[in-house]
Amino acid sequence: MNGTADSPKAISLLRLTERISQLLNASAGLTDVWVEAETSDLRRSAHVYLELVQKDPATGQPLARLRATIWRNVAARLDAEFHAATGRPLESGMKVRVRVTVSFHSAYGLSANITAIDPSYTVGDLMRLRLEILTRLRAEGILDLNRTLPWPVPALRVAVISAPGAAGYGDFIHQLFTTPARLRFDVRLFPALMQGDRTPAAIIAALDAIAAEEERWDCVVIIRGGGATADLAAFDNYDLAANIAQFPLPVIVGIGHERDTTVLDYVAALRVKTPTAAAEYLISQALDLLGRLDDIASRIASRASALVAEAREHLAYASAALPHLPERALATARQRLDTAMGAITRTAAARLQPEHTRLARLADSLAASTSRHTERARVGLDEMERLLAVLSPQATLSRGYSITRVDGHAVTDASQVPPGSTLVTTLATGTLRSTLTPEP
Repeated sequence: MNGTADSPKAISLLRLTERISQLLNASAGLTDVWVEAETSDLRRSAHVYLELVQKDPATGQPLARLRATIWRNVAARLDAEFHAATGRPLESGMKVRVRVTVSFHSAYGLSANITAIDPSYTVGDLMRLRLEILTRLRAEGILDLNRTLPWPVPALRVAVISAPGAAGYGDFIHQLFTTPARLRFDVRLFPALMQGDRTPAAIIAALDAIAAEEERWDCVVIIRGGGATADLAAFDNYDLAANIAQFPLPVIVGIGHERDTTVLDYVAALRVKTPTAAAEYLISQALDLLGRLDDIASRIASRASALVAEAREHLAYASAALPHLPERALATARQRLDTAMGAITRTAAARLQPEHTRLARLADSLAASTSRHTERARVGLDEMERLLAVLSPQATLSRGYSITRVDGHAVTDASQVPPGSTLVTTLATGTLRSTLTPEP
């Protein structure tokens, strides 16, 4: 419909979009431009549809959005190249560097046609994410905790975390229980999802169940068989890595292929390349201990045999010598006794000779001393005899003195003799008796 003279001149929407398309498609700055963004809402059909988003680093809120498409004729090639370089398919939530040509379609609006992807940019971001997790674990002081736990030898009581019915779990069990040594392992499966977004929570729940009966187990084995490398993304998870790093039992991780690596490989006590390798490690550890025990047993048996042989030799010698032992012992004892008696005699003689000499000297000295003492005593007696002769009552009487006694007692005081007493007077020759009369 044409406008009136007073109304503005209008064009159709199609004409407007055609003008936009002509302007955009003619702009060299919108063709084959490398753009860094994050993928979102990725969907696959014959083509790949997604959004490219740039977020605010501080808030995480979108700052820009652009609808993008990978057409079917290049999608297969780009997917294969991306997967080969990163080990994962292109999916939502990835940081990418893509080459785009911006176009505008009248019916579908503005979009970016992706013609190339730089996988090294995404690999760098995945490594950055892994590095951030490891750096955080190291800063918290828990990165090496599980790796420094003492390893029980042998580890025969094994708690296994795996998906029920998984081929990797079957390989592990088959390897563990078909060893020719017939080792007796005690194994229990703690089932968990091993693929997808719910994997970390499922494994953490299984770890909690094992920790509740910690004394029951020697170690934990987390295994997952081969498959798409992209399926291992769930194992680059901080919460799961922190749980394993701080787990009180040694943890063996056998996830994916030998070329695959996840954060869990850096925190577990042991990383093996496959579930079968986990079983081989446990078997080799037990066989090593069994070998050492066999060696010790062999050495004990060898030493015991040597001791028995030596004892038998001593016993045979003793049995042969036993009949002669008493006689030999008596002869030896008699010889020792004779030797001892001779030694005693010589020792006694040697010790008594000085004493004999000393006693002889003492005897001579005693005889001389006795003679001197006897002579002195004789002289003394003679002097005393002469003195007694001079001082004796008889000598005194001979000089004209007399002794008067009353009742046998010598009278020295006349006043003490009562009248009428009988006095006995002894003279040098003879005795007089008289009676004391009172004075007139």
